Amino acid sequence: MAYSRHVFNVLETEGTLVNRKELNPEAGPEAAFGARLRSSREERGWKQDELAERVGYSGRHISAVETGRKPPTLRFSRSLDEAFGFAGTADSFERAWGEIRNGSLLEGFPEYVGQEARATEIRLFDVGAIPGLLQTPEYARALENGNVKRGTLTPEQASERVEFLVGRQAALVRRIPPIVIAVLDESCIRRVIGGAGVMERQLSQLIAFAEQPNTVLQLAPYTMGERRPFDRLVNLLTLPDRSLMYYVESQTHGQLERESTAVLPLVRAYHQLQAEALSQADSVAMIEQVRKGTL
Repeated sequence: MAYSRHVFNVLETEGTLVNRKELNPEAGPEAAFGARLRSSREERGWKQDELAERVGYSGRHISAVETGRKPPTLRFSRSLDEAFGFAGTADSFERAWGEIRNGSLLEGFPEYVGQEARATEIRLFDVGAIPGLLQTPEYARALENGNVKRGTLTPEQASERVEFLVGRQAALVRRIPPIVIAVLDESCIRRVIGGAGVMERQLSQLIAFAEQPNTVLQLAPYTMGERRPFDRLVNLLTLPDRSLMYYVESQTHGQLERESTAVLPLVRAYHQLQAEALSQADSVAMIEQVRKGTL
């Protein structure tokens, strides 16, 4: 639903007008969400506390989302859709929440995930952390909890990221699953995330991944040194029409590329990476040793 630039001036506390608060829906996706929430509520003649009773939240929470002091969550958005009758429509609050979430992701990543769900072959490389597609939920939660402690995410956003990852993994469960090739830097299995128990189960998950008929798992050991061609996350996709694309990512920037002149050099570098990396058998043996604490 589009909004022209205008001002919403009402601030409610427990259903009583006590002050005037300007809302500018063009200030950003969260501001537009809050402005639309207020507009939808007022069209029905509901006070904040009345809406709060319908969705299972407090009136303070409604006010905080409307004024942009608190970001909406997936559960909250779905509750609003039920209350307003927007569920499953193009105007749903869940859809608006998705736009906010995608806006917080690095450029190119939302489109990449959509293509990943239909790819016939997925090639992964990462440094320092297990790639998302291979993570256990508790490993993923430990990573996101680190973001919460640093203040870069709210607990609700962290939970939504884990839920998003689980859905991303589920999209690969198909009648004919994609080939998934993962080459991990040795640091991925050495860096302890979430404590010893979480890592033990994560490493066991990697071993189980390697046993699947449509997967390949290799480690790029520290001894590769300068022969390792990548220093950051690299994902390569082969799509059903045999076209190729890549997604690369740094701490602050993501890039999606389809042009063959740009993709083919990364494909060649990935082949070189595989040739230099440990075999799957040796990789699994190293993971098993690290898991048992013998290496």
